[in-house]
This record gives sequence, structure tokens and C-alpha cells, in this order.
Amino acid sequence: MKITVIAVGKIKEKYYRDALMEYGKRLGRYCRFEITEVEDEKTPDGASAAEEDRIREKEAERILKHVKEDAFVLTLEIAGKVFDSVEFAEKIEMLGIRGVSHLQFIIGGSLGLHERISRRADMAVSFSRMTFPHQLMRVILLEQIYRSFRIIHGEPYHK
Repeated sequence: MKITVIAVGKIKEKYYRDALMEYGKRLGRYCRFEITEVEDEKTPDGASAAEEDRIREKEAERILKHVKEDAFVLTLEIAGKVFDSVEFAEKIEMLGIRGVSHLQFIIGGSLGLHERISRRADMAVSFSRMTFPHQLMRVILLEQIYRSFRIIHGEPYHK
């Protein structure tokens, strides 16, 4: 299985980059893994709702250039389906059994995702009703994907 994370913006903090590299290395045992970063738009202070929507739309255009037609697309959204770790692992395993060979997870920028991305998604996933920095969300997502593969393979993981 191939797993791609498409994310808006670059990671500047070394500790996030280190964590992503570590989980990327661990995931190499279970899947082909890559992160694709697309440029984020600068949001001016006091931006109007219309300006914010234009920013999300520009980021959506960049994201959609990397979305593969044959991939199963999962967006990370507060309003998405909430899984526990075992359910998330079962979902990934069932997609593989159904013949899905490429999962693409999409993480938006600081303003979230444009509705075009949400409409393209095969599933919206929520990790919490709380808001997390999108840089940290990448680390959380990779950890949960790694945990999922450990569960799928019957390997120990922390509960």
C-alpha cells in the first residue's frame, strides 16, 4: 500500500521535522510513504471571510494537482468521522482488502480546507473536536498510521 500525506505549508520547527522523519522511517516497514507539501498562502491580519475563502481556494488548487484519481482520499476535518485507534486500523485494513492501493490524507492550512477538497474526499476524518496546529497534526497523523499498521500486524502498541 502507498500512503501519501498532502499538507499545506512547510514545517519550520526542527522537532516536528525530526518526528516526521522518525515516523516516516518506521512506516517504511509497512508501506510506501511520502509527504507532499504545497505552498500556503499568507493570511493578512483582519482578512475578511471572502479573502479567507480565496486563500483556501488557492491552496485547494495546489492540493488538487497532487490528488490521484485512483487514490482513496481522506481529509482531516473537525466535522469528520471520529475513530479510536483500533477502528482506524480496521478502516485502513478494510480498504486494503477492498483493493485500495493508495491512500491520500489531506491536511489543510491554518484556515482549513476549501469545500472543493471536502467534496473530493472519500472520507473526512476527525482526530478531535479541538483545533491543532497543522504542523503538529502531521505528526499525530503519522503516529496513528504507524500505530494502525502495528495493530493490523498484531504487533504490540501502547494502549
